[in-house]
Amino acid sequence: MTASTLEMALRYEHAKIRELAEPAHHPDAAHPENRHQTDWFYAIAAQHLAAAEDVLLPHVQRLPDGAHMVTMYVGNVKELERSLRFLKGRQYGDSRFLDLQPGDLWQHIDRLLGEHEQMEATYSRQICEQLESLDVNTLTEDLLEAEEVAPTRAHPASPHTGMAGRLAHRIWRMADNAWDSAEARVVPIKYHAHPKRDSALSHYLYGTPMHEEEPR
Repeated sequence: MTASTLEMALRYEHAKIRELAEPAHHPDAAHPENRHQTDWFYAIAAQHLAAAEDVLLPHVQRLPDGAHMVTMYVGNVKELERSLRFLKGRQYGDSRFLDLQPGDLWQHIDRLLGEHEQMEATYSRQICEQLESLDVNTLTEDLLEAEEVAPTRAHPASPHTGMAGRLAHRIWRMADNAWDSAEARVVPIKYHAHPKRDSALSHYLYGTPMHEEEPR
């Protein structure tokens, strides 16, 4: 059975988040000159989590046993967001998190990412079984566009679902932009190694022509 555009997009997203996480695992990632590696992983992961809550969960809610599925998903997201905050705090020398062992923290994050990926794979398949192909494509576009304006930091204590969650995400995006600028935090604005911009998947989803990369 051919995968839907939504399933393809989520697989791509998961793979790129894992790719961004790989250099952030390295012990040298805590050095000031390498902190951008953790910043990139953290920002893209946070944006994906918030966008998925805003766009996917309303459809999950309508599935059989949807309320339980949403509860499981939000529980995973909150725990993952807390772990991302711990990771950032330790990388930037926050005294509250210096006693955390990087290996243990990453083991926890990797486990949560695995659970997250599995849930999204299951949920997206069930959503696609309920929708027409055009509606699935629209949902996929909505998800990718939502990531562009999602918060770049994790906010586990804020509302995660419904109107309150969407409003919180909009407010935190503005606040995150201000703090990112004040801290000179490296957050990707435009890059090629991500499905939302200039990738083969984005061209496939939007039907735009592909051009050869300019020589470096």
